[in-house]
Amino acid sequence: MPTKLRRNGRVALGLFCSAMALSTAHAQTVQPYAKDRKPDPSARKTAGPVHGHKEEASSSANVEQIMATARRTRSEQSINHTQLQRILPGINPVKALEILPGVVFEDADPWGNNEQNSSLYIHGFNQNQLGFTLDGVPLGDQSYGNFNGLSPQRAAISENIGSASVATGSGALGTASTSNLGGSLQFTTQDPLHKAGGQLSQTFGSWSTFRTFARVDTGDFGNGNSAYVSWARQDARAWDFAGHQGGNQVNAKFVHQGSKDKITAFFDWSDKVEPNEDGIVEPQGGNMYVRPFLYPSLNEAVKYYNSAQYQNAGLNYRNYYSDAQREDFLAYVKWSHDFSSHLHWDNQIYYHHDMGEGVVAGPISAAGLPTLFGAYFPTDSSSQLSDVFGGSGMATRTTEYWDNRGGIMSTLHYDAGHHHLELGGWYERNNNTQARRWYAFDINNPTTPYDRQSNPLIHQYTNYFYTNTWTTHLQDNWQITKNFSLSAGFKSELVYTNGTLPVAALPGSLSPSNARTIPGGTIAAVKPFLPAFGALWNFTPHEQWFANIQENMRSFQDTGYGSASPWGMTSQAAFEDFKKNGKPETAWTYETGLRTSRRVHFGPLTNFSGQLEYYHVHFSNRLLAVSSSPSLGYISGSATILTNVGSVSTDGMDLSFTAQFGPHFSFYNALSYNKSVYNDNYMSGTTVVHTAGKNVVGLPDWTEKFVASTNWGDFYAQFTGDVIGRRYATFTNDLSVKSYALFSVNAGYTIRGIPHVQGLKIQGNITNLTGDRGWSTLSATNATAQYTAYPIAPRMFFLTVGASF
Repeated sequence: MPTKLRRNGRVALGLFCSAMALSTAHAQTVQPYAKDRKPDPSARKTAGPVHGHKEEASSSANVEQIMATARRTRSEQSINHTQLQRILPGINPVKALEILPGVVFEDADPWGNNEQNSSLYIHGFNQNQLGFTLDGVPLGDQSYGNFNGLSPQRAAISENIGSASVATGSGALGTASTSNLGGSLQFTTQDPLHKAGGQLSQTFGSWSTFRTFARVDTGDFGNGNSAYVSWARQDARAWDFAGHQGGNQVNAKFVHQGSKDKITAFFDWSDKVEPNEDGIVEPQGGNMYVRPFLYPSLNEAVKYYNSAQYQNAGLNYRNYYSDAQREDFLAYVKWSHDFSSHLHWDNQIYYHHDMGEGVVAGPISAAGLPTLFGAYFPTDSSSQLSDVFGGSGMATRTTEYWDNRGGIMSTLHYDAGHHHLELGGWYERNNNTQARRWYAFDINNPTTPYDRQSNPLIHQYTNYFYTNTWTTHLQDNWQITKNFSLSAGFKSELVYTNGTLPVAALPGSLSPSNARTIPGGTIAAVKPFLPAFGALWNFTPHEQWFANIQENMRSFQDTGYGSASPWGMTSQAAFEDFKKNGKPETAWTYETGLRTSRRVHFGPLTNFSGQLEYYHVHFSNRLLAVSSSPSLGYISGSATILTNVGSVSTDGMDLSFTAQFGPHFSFYNALSYNKSVYNDNYMSGTTVVHTAGKNVVGLPDWTEKFVASTNWGDFYAQFTGDVIGRRYATFTNDLSVKSYALFSVNAGYTIRGIPHVQGLKIQGNITNLTGDRGWSTLSATNATAQYTAYPIAPRMFFLTVGASF
């Protein structure tokens, strides 16, 4: 085991022993303070059962829900802390949302933590076209190598997440995001407990999994003050090679609750290393399923890179290792004030600093690298280049990130009779740096996936980006009658980015040889009027109709060479042409549906709740980075031209319901249909790529999810299924991957009556119960004939023991 992980293990043991002396209330009883539950204006006076009778509301309260449905003009559903941790303790909250209708999440890691090979689709949009927030703080567009945020699992410890929700059609107007063409995902952290004490849990499992979580709550102190500090550490061997993934994370939260004011402060530090999974390039992969790294077998790697096996592997050659290293600091302070019962003011300021590094260690002869190195060492032969890079035949490539961003949000809520008005604004300044560098790989002093690189041989290029984001929104919810309301509003979005190039790549070092990193310049993405309209009608005490229409815009990504960004162009002339003629992506979303929640007397069925939704999306000005040399692979990068390639039309339906059979059994089911098609062909050079009428890549037409649950006092168990239909893997739909079904189980029991311990909880989990093999994330690397796929993780077993004191 690496030295860093052994050191972290000793820290974990020390904290484990310290936490055993603490006492606290049970974590799963945490509820937000009343002043935290500021509903969407369209949801006011309709929360909970749809104007249900007191008897039915009480009955529903005793039913453990897998998911909760918000009573809003748009579709929004959520899962709570308890269900998050039952799926798998420490899970990425985004992955936990995959049981909800319309959500398709893929990852080659059972926790969903590996960002390099994760993918998310909701109603036709991918994760870069959705909005993400934590306690209202923007988390960016979730690109791998985030340029404007961080992933939810790095922003907060999983065990501190109180709820995770997704608006599958359109997010609220006040969502702090400029990427949410479609819906939004919102995560909230738990507030401190009112009683002093602590929590401790330990997870063991397959592939040497060792996860520790500890939390200390102060309880109430002073005048309405409370706080907690928590720590998590995870270490697990990658399932297909001998690397370890994990790291440390610390959260702290303080809340002051006054009669008219609430002040909240939150801090997160995350330091993680995740060895990546190399995808298989298909159909060249043949019978290959995984592409494991050679680390830590250095001698084997040196022999392999001089063998016929390497020469014949093509794009599926094996690297020595690849990993993502991320260290983040995130903090916010929130102040809410009640001027009166009719006027409320929310304010929030935040700061995020990220230091990231994506690393690949592999052969110097791969994927066009001889051309790149020849530009920097023109007089050296192949054997001399090997000596330059340390005599191993390998080099280490890094993509290094520095991100400093901060912002402020302010929103006024005013109730004027039957009108509920909301006026808000958000400003963010983001200074983002991305650099590509190459380092020697010394045969006598080899690096590992856990090392930060230093002293580069080649500083290939560096981009600086300075982005100012301004958004405002105004909306009114008009409660026309007790059971019917209309809402209307708009959002203004103004994003200005200046991209510069302090270090340019040498001529001839990119692919093709005439490609250049460009000086760039300033481009604005501006839409001063993005309207939204909604309606909500409780047409019976138990049933509700909703409808929402909304327009959204996605600003340009602040990234450089090799990416789908204006600054990724490979000539300044192309950049200037796009600045003049290119358009940001926009989308109109239409959604309507019915909800029901009622107690029934139909044999064993005692409660039933559900939602049926239809949606239509028209997505305009789709942006695509058309690669001029995709076959050279990703190591050296390839020239791209960012182009608006037409529109996409999406139609779909989601049906979800929970059926309760007495006090001990329930069955949740979510069935979704989605048809997303490209409406236009596009040009790649002088070639027409025939995509009109073809299905959007990576999206299944059908998905089916279910959770069968049983509860008997202190015992519970769940059986979960996730069925993903066939997905097309190329833009022209000439290649596809078959459907698959994944099943998992969890069961737990709480032991009570132990002195000084509120409850000792034992939980077991099995993921991929049947050991199904197939492809999870698909990455379209070409318009036709080729794609990259990542495998589904094998069956794994986990055991968690936790206690509250």
